[in-house]
Amino acid sequence: MCGIVGYTGHRPALDVVLDGLRRLEYRGYDSAGVAVLDGDGGLAVERKAGRLANLEARLDEVGRDTLTGGTGMGHTRWATHGAPVDRNSHPHRDTTGRIAVVHNGIIENFAQLRAELEADGVELASDTDSETAAHLVSRIYDGDLAAAVRTVCRRLEGAFTLVVTHADEPDKVVAARRSSPLVVGVGEGETFLASDVAAFIEHTRNAVELGQDQVVVITKDGYEVTDFHGEPVQAKPFEVNWDLSAAEKGGHDYFMLKEIEEQPEALANTLRGHFTDGRIVLDEQRLADQDLRDVDKVFVVACGTAYHSGLVAKYAIEHWTRLPVECELASEFRYRDPVLDRDTLVVAISQSGETADTLEAVRHAREQKARVLAICNTNGAQIPRESDAVLYTHAGPEIGVAATKTFLAQIAANYLVGLALAQARGTKYPDEVAREFHELEAMPAAVQQALGTVGQVRELAHELSDSKAILFLGRHVGFPVALEGALKLKELAYMHAEGFAAGELKHGPIALIEDQLPVVVVMPSPKGRAVLHSKLLSNISEIQARGARTIVIAEEGDDTVKPFADHLIEVPAVPTLLQPLVSSVPLQVLAAEIARSRGYDVDKPRNLAKSVTVE
Repeated sequence: MCGIVGYTGHRPALDVVLDGLRRLEYRGYDSAGVAVLDGDGGLAVERKAGRLANLEARLDEVGRDTLTGGTGMGHTRWATHGAPVDRNSHPHRDTTGRIAVVHNGIIENFAQLRAELEADGVELASDTDSETAAHLVSRIYDGDLAAAVRTVCRRLEGAFTLVVTHADEPDKVVAARRSSPLVVGVGEGETFLASDVAAFIEHTRNAVELGQDQVVVITKDGYEVTDFHGEPVQAKPFEVNWDLSAAEKGGHDYFMLKEIEEQPEALANTLRGHFTDGRIVLDEQRLADQDLRDVDKVFVVACGTAYHSGLVAKYAIEHWTRLPVECELASEFRYRDPVLDRDTLVVAISQSGETADTLEAVRHAREQKARVLAICNTNGAQIPRESDAVLYTHAGPEIGVAATKTFLAQIAANYLVGLALAQARGTKYPDEVAREFHELEAMPAAVQQALGTVGQVRELAHELSDSKAILFLGRHVGFPVALEGALKLKELAYMHAEGFAAGELKHGPIALIEDQLPVVVVMPSPKGRAVLHSKLLSNISEIQARGARTIVIAEEGDDTVKPFADHLIEVPAVPTLLQPLVSSVPLQVLAAEIARSRGYDVDKPRNLAKSVTVE
């Protein structure tokens, strides 16, 4: 959470920082602020609660010429400690006004640190944990900002990114990270810091990945990285393999629609390069085939949408490998004392690779000697760094807070993991693995075909926008799709929505059915799951008899569903296990367009941020 940008170089820092914050506003939009050093000993700060537009209006009011200089930083906040009001907005300053700090994450021992500062007579101006860092740095600063930051970091507990500037050192920015994202961008005569490379991709594709518990000092001429004790460390450079257009709307009304339409390409990119010489290969394979052969149980841990992709993975992995698979919410995993050992494989799924709950689940698994395989969309993020193997989804940047293309990419990656296990364990012959992979390769075209439902779904969304609630039903792999459809509607349209396994309808949820209540039904194939198909038709009859309005998603050519559907949405006929890749698409559009009809910001739903770095 929280978007952070830092800059020093030959351009006006304010312009660079604001441009970067616009691209990172998906990470937090409760408030925004900037700090600029003018080179003559001045440090100017402006901040404002609410969206970035509020800050820009404030800058126009005070005059942007009051924030001149080539060094600066900015922040968009997702509130943790303290309400989203002006005084809790970042940057925070010390009592002298010479130091400014922006912060992402949570300082877990801040209450102790705050009490210590207040006992020394320091009056804090905010309710945040972040402000304590500014005063701690100020208290020990003796002319070396980097040394002061390192000392303070050794006292902090929790996950954090800190970026610090001092009016006495106007040509540098100091930053530190622990379990929270931070990357460096290296240009000609300028250097950048950010939570995400999207902030500086307009200026450079040359980036540097920072490790755990590291401090970086940037100047216009480059950067230096040390650990928290001041020992030099080698950072890892990498090149960003997408351009600015990937982080722009490209003529679409909102980012989420653009990202929905990018799903065929995202799927193709996820699959590309993972079948070589007749074998499934992962990106960073630090597990030997024997390690995979020794696996006797699989846990899938994830949160939110990623968790739903894991529920789909359970069906595929168990079917292909005959291994037992448990799907676990990462936030619950380590607190229930799961049974793990060296023969357990934990598959950790996280779009950002920094999800705090999932990261802690990974650490718990490794403490119990389990093997960990990460599925992630962000190169070099913390979860992949702490895992035994990695499969990157390569879906490209996703700006919309509600996941779409990364969800489909995660499902595809889960399938690759299942095939890799089946290959290593010999539960599928090489020709069978090849056949399954080639069926996966055909899915981008099927998803492109499913996008043909967009116009029809938009019209339906307008009709349903006044509904008080919508229910979602599914069986087999359609059940996780139903859960995801309900989650999307909650996230974007703030409607009551629930997903159910359709067989459970008669065990309680049918009491919710009333006249004209919209119910979305994800139908299985009549060919691949004929028994379930007929049972689901019976479920639809039960809810129709009670006056529900049925929206049925079924494969093309399934004429048996037509009498049961008030609205029929047809998707391409694909193999049963792969159906979530096409049936999810109309549900994504439905949620987005209902939200839009209700007047909500599709890309920035209230109270949510793209990347959650706190438990």
